[in-house]
Amino acid sequence: MTETSALQPVVILVRPQMGENIGAAARAMLNFGLTEMRLVDPRDGWPNPRAVAMASGAAGQVLDRARVFPTLAEAMFDVDHAYATTARGRELTKPVHTPATAMAEARGLAAEGRRVGLIFGPERAGLENDDIARANAIVTVPVNPDFPSLNLAQAVLLMGYEWGRDALPAQPAPAARRPPGEVPATRLEIEKLADHWEEKLTEARFFFPPEKAAPMRLTLRNLWSRLPLTRADVQILHGMLRQLTWKTRAD
Repeated sequence: MTETSALQPVVILVRPQMGENIGAAARAMLNFGLTEMRLVDPRDGWPNPRAVAMASGAAGQVLDRARVFPTLAEAMFDVDHAYATTARGRELTKPVHTPATAMAEARGLAAEGRRVGLIFGPERAGLENDDIARANAIVTVPVNPDFPSLNLAQAVLLMGYEWGRDALPAQPAPAARRPPGEVPATRLEIEKLADHWEEKLTEARFFFPPEKAAPMRLTLRNLWSRLPLTRADVQILHGMLRQLTWKTRAD
């Protein structure tokens, strides 16, 4: 993430009910580089071992730093602009955003040095109007109207994604961080694969008649160079060929 931690939104969970949901929210936060969580009157107290278990690798960076407050007003002590995530509260006169438009605005506010708060309600009933009244704007996710329910972690994930989307990698995972088998094969690896297949196909007299052998080899070489092979693909194709030629000799 390019934003400094001082300018990241504060994630405020109001009266969260289950430790597992707090842990899942922490994981969703860290997916997008958010690390500051504040808890308002958590039902089962704090710390919560179930939250730690669910948070997995996010426990140290998010949950261990989480702060607990008795009221939402106290949790917002340094927040300059707050968004209340809710499907209700339309009777209150406030701007209503989607996650995308809210976080686009939030990035501009953060760039000005203003602290943004993202407020999420308890799992069962969501935020109350008294909570929403403390926010500057409402965020409502445009979902299926016949099933508008989102769980806490899903709501946090959506907001985190929209906050960080401009700083996310262009690809799903940088090549250096992919499992070795998912890394694209190099030109040399593909050349060696092509050589291996050409050698074995020559032994099997595939390139026949002789006057057509050169164009066939050229076509096959071109085919290999066009394929978007990974290193795992190359290994499999080498192994397939070795097995086929071994079976042929054994028979």
